Amino acid sequence: MATRDVTTMLRAWTDGDLLARDELMPLVYAELHRRAAAYLRRERPDHTLQPTALVNEAYLRLIDQRVAWQNRAQFLGVAAQMMRRILVDHARRGKMNKRSGGWVRVTLDERVAEVPAPDVDLLVLDGALTRLAAFDARKSQIAELRFFGGLSLRETAHVLGLSIATVERDWQAARAWLYAALKGTAPE
Repeated sequence: MATRDVTTMLRAWTDGDLLARDELMPLVYAELHRRAAAYLRRERPDHTLQPTALVNEAYLRLIDQRVAWQNRAQFLGVAAQMMRRILVDHARRGKMNKRSGGWVRVTLDERVAEVPAPDVDLLVLDGALTRLAAFDARKSQIAELRFFGGLSLRETAHVLGLSIATVERDWQAARAWLYAALKGTAPE
């Protein structure tokens, strides 16, 4: 997704240009699909939510947003929040179904291919992120952008207006806290 083109189209859409929105959507849709597919590859193989369904739902929610779109980074940040909400809602619905149990395979380890990931209940992870946000909103936001949005350190830094070193440091701290929270040993 070309940053300048997307930013220009987002701003035009904000100003009411529906043609810009229509031209933007194929570019945005492809990027969101790539990120959703990457995220869902980390989940259990029998997960019922497919990348296309996740992107379609996120897309529908995004086009209904009344946001003064500023740039690509802001858009990806909002998209990450949408995908988190969709995945959590899906897990909640699945938890009601006795067959699925609501479990989603997730990992906080960036070496996904090298280290087998433990199964983590997405609802427990969502609760941990919410608790983290209560005392360190920035670390929680970084975790959300990295984990649910699939943003790189550089993209996360751009979205939040921080240095890459700060994002990397906060990401390490957030992962450590989340590991402890998932084990029940994190400070409250």
